[in-house]
Amino acid sequence: MTLPFVPMAEIRRGGILESLHHGIAVVADAEGRVLQAWGDPAFVTFPRSSLKPFQAIALVETGAADAAGLTEEHLALACASHGAEDFQVALVRGWLDRLGLTESALVCGPDMPRSQADQAQVWRSGGDRSRVYHNCSGKHCGFLTLSKHIGASVAGYDDPAHPAQRLYLEAFSELIGEDAAKLPRGIDGCGLPAIALPMQTMAKAAARWAAAKVATESRRTAIRRLQSAIRTYPDHLSGRDSATGKIVRATQGQVLLKGGAEGYVVGFVPAQGLGIAVKLADGAARAKMGVFAALLGRLGLTDAADALAESVEGEIRDSNGKPVGSIRVTLPA
Repeated sequence: MTLPFVPMAEIRRGGILESLHHGIAVVADAEGRVLQAWGDPAFVTFPRSSLKPFQAIALVETGAADAAGLTEEHLALACASHGAEDFQVALVRGWLDRLGLTESALVCGPDMPRSQADQAQVWRSGGDRSRVYHNCSGKHCGFLTLSKHIGASVAGYDDPAHPAQRLYLEAFSELIGEDAAKLPRGIDGCGLPAIALPMQTMAKAAARWAAAKVATESRRTAIRRLQSAIRTYPDHLSGRDSATGKIVRATQGQVLLKGGAEGYVVGFVPAQGLGIAVKLADGAARAKMGVFAALLGRLGLTDAADALAESVEGEIRDSNGKPVGSIRVTLPA
């Protein structure tokens, strides 16, 4: 049996090969053509949080964002898998205040900030786990805002049949060219529905989102506003000094991206109408951004792909902070 994955990165410690990461990468254009593929582009899997820029379309398109007085920072946070850093937590809490809701309205479960320093600060201040700290709380605030605006119940927005979920799937259906409600479905880590689709379909949808290739001006405008928010506030999507922010800034905003759990990342190149989908087979977060950076070099989107890949992955260090190994991208030619 032929495996659908190809070697993409290797881990070396003391110059000795220690681990390998295999995966799939697909590049497509807004016309629905697969331009390049490594591994099986028909492989079906869950993009997870890489879908957030698509889930946020209805928030803007319906006028819900404007009615709630949301800024570009809020729109970026609606697309985020944030680390619950101070500025992100303040935005989520302020957003809930705007809606007249408490964190109990969020379906995502209680969590702690990503960094140990932020966790320690929570404990020192007498705090505890909170739904606000969950990395998906911005997305959930977006669904709550949309629900209130369209007159739907804020309870049950995690139900696939909820009007807010149907609006998301309607927009996504246009971008993939088929009924997204019929795609295989599971449950995401934050409690919302998670859909699975072929890697090539995700890359094509990303290309159409990048090109805002949709039928109505209202949806085109919504997508472009989300692009502007991500371009302007890339750190909101993950955290300060994150790989996402580094890549957006290194490409002067011509490349946008959104990572997902289990080794997934999606890229958008608005000026060229290109979409990129990457999946590491073992679900590791390690190496996926390095692979993504290397792909940008292959596509001529950066002249410093090697340096960028090293910047976003970094060295492997021991508990004293000393370099002891390296992550090297081995994407086939």
